[in-house]
Amino acid sequence: MDAGVTSQCPHGAMPPPRPMPHPRQDLSRSFRDAAAPGSAIDTGAAFWRLGTFLPAAVGTALLLWGFLSWFASGGTTWAEGLLTVLIGVGFFWIALTFATVLAGAAAMLRHTAPEAGPVRTLDVALLVPVHEEAPWDVMGNAAAMLERLAAAPGAHRYALYILSDTRNADRALQEEAAYAALRARMPQAALWYRRRVENTDRKVGNLAQWVAEWGGGHDAMLVLDADSLMSAQAIRALSDALGRDPAAGLIQSFPQLIGARTLFARSQQFANAIYGVALAEGLARWTGREGNYWGHNAIIRTQAFAASAGLPHVRSFRGGRDSLILSHDFVEAGLLRRAGWSVRFLPRLRGSYEETPPTLIDHVLRDRRWCRGNLQHLGLLGTRGFHALSRFHLFHGAVGYLLSPLWFLLLTLWAVIGVSEERSVINYFSPSNPTMPNWPEMSPVSHVWLMVTMYALLLAPKLVGASVLIASGTKLSHLGGGRRFAGSLLLEIAVSIAYAPILMVQQTLAVLSALTGRRPDWTPQSRAGGAQGWRTLIRFHCFETVLGAVLLTGMATGYVSLWLVPIMGSLLLAAPLSRLSAVPMTGTMATPQEVRSPLVAKRAARWREELRAQVTVTPAE
Repeated sequence: MDAGVTSQCPHGAMPPPRPMPHPRQDLSRSFRDAAAPGSAIDTGAAFWRLGTFLPAAVGTALLLWGFLSWFASGGTTWAEGLLTVLIGVGFFWIALTFATVLAGAAAMLRHTAPEAGPVRTLDVALLVPVHEEAPWDVMGNAAAMLERLAAAPGAHRYALYILSDTRNADRALQEEAAYAALRARMPQAALWYRRRVENTDRKVGNLAQWVAEWGGGHDAMLVLDADSLMSAQAIRALSDALGRDPAAGLIQSFPQLIGARTLFARSQQFANAIYGVALAEGLARWTGREGNYWGHNAIIRTQAFAASAGLPHVRSFRGGRDSLILSHDFVEAGLLRRAGWSVRFLPRLRGSYEETPPTLIDHVLRDRRWCRGNLQHLGLLGTRGFHALSRFHLFHGAVGYLLSPLWFLLLTLWAVIGVSEERSVINYFSPSNPTMPNWPEMSPVSHVWLMVTMYALLLAPKLVGASVLIASGTKLSHLGGGRRFAGSLLLEIAVSIAYAPILMVQQTLAVLSALTGRRPDWTPQSRAGGAQGWRTLIRFHCFETVLGAVLLTGMATGYVSLWLVPIMGSLLLAAPLSRLSAVPMTGTMATPQEVRSPLVAKRAARWREELRAQVTVTPAE
């Protein structure tokens, strides 16, 4: 056992240990798991990759040709060439997303036969790692899943483990009280709980300890988040898929968002349910057996994970001492594929759910942690033995954050050159400097073309995703009716346009913070939400507000293009918009999961209420 954790369990109740080796991997050497059966070349996935990446590359090339032709009217300078490259980089990733949505739309309109074949019976552990969470919510979700599994037992065997890293003494007492209350009400359930003495290596170490000490007793582990919820049908479907495919090391489901109440959360939930389906379908098609892992709502072959995916500490990309791999999921998927196991994504599997941060600030705080972890992946691209697509997943995750400073830079350039030559900020400071780039003057037609292009790129995937969802069989009645759905679609588009500039600036700040080495706190995610005070909002969004005021001043004096008014307004009003994000908006932007609420969600809500009423704990001494 080489997991860097202790096997002691003074807090909780666990079955007898069933240890198994879980060595940390050497990223400088290739590794092949002798137990991996390997998999044949997926020609279908190769076809989908060509059909996705080629249109994105061709579209980017055409855009670059257009810009170079525009710049060439007065002779292309190095600065114009650099600007063209930046535009091309940013456009390619947007075009790739759109091409993925189109591929998903095509796949959704095709009939796909369900998988068939013998299914091996599995002993599956449902793992719920928690850290400073509301225990009645965690235990309530666990109770609902166990209850539904018991109501219709199948061939597979299930046990659920609550793996706590909670440090707050009062919260720990509440966890133990909630577990005791649940055990008393479900005495026959295979339900276990333990709290670690030291939360070494955070979530990675939490799961590593379980694998090293109890993993030998289970064929598979279905990893959940504290807010995850899955129907019995979804759990059994994932188990069947793994039992049917001996080459699969990990199978990821498509978690759909539920339980949103605020404006911001409901817009995220609506986008996930309406547009995300086609995107997920397209992603599954071109990733094939080289898919990715999102850290939860996925089933993993325990032996494969133990032998192949033990995470070492790595050197920080800024140098210095070794550190924990923060966004572990992408790397674990890459290690499994490196060892010869396939990693699959099943977007059509229904009944997999999670929650989303309730407010803009909560979303940003979570995004900062994710940003640091994804940028850390740039230092892991050279890992020996990784499949090319595994490297692409790592790179794509980092680029998702690096695009924000890139677009910020491009919008800044647009702001300072997007006025007439006489009023240009650049020419104002250096009107006759021969070393200054000869920026082309932007006519009103050019402005209109750029604005139409920007909003078309934003809206096209949404409209395609919504259209194909209905065309593929989703009834309008499951979306609240045609008129209500159209209104929800327009509202979500308006919300996304309003918050996009704020998120761009916040992600830019997150990238700068990560690159300068600022250490983020490992704070628990806020799930209940609630409106922040004005002082907090203004302090949190002061940079966006100042930036918006600068743009407004530039527009008033004629030095900044008026075509940036929508962006200026969003930034200037960042604090009020953030306040608005926390306003309850139930009834708007309905999703199929809300119009026809799944039974497991109803039962989880009931269990949460009852357990919360039962758990009363005196503060710890």
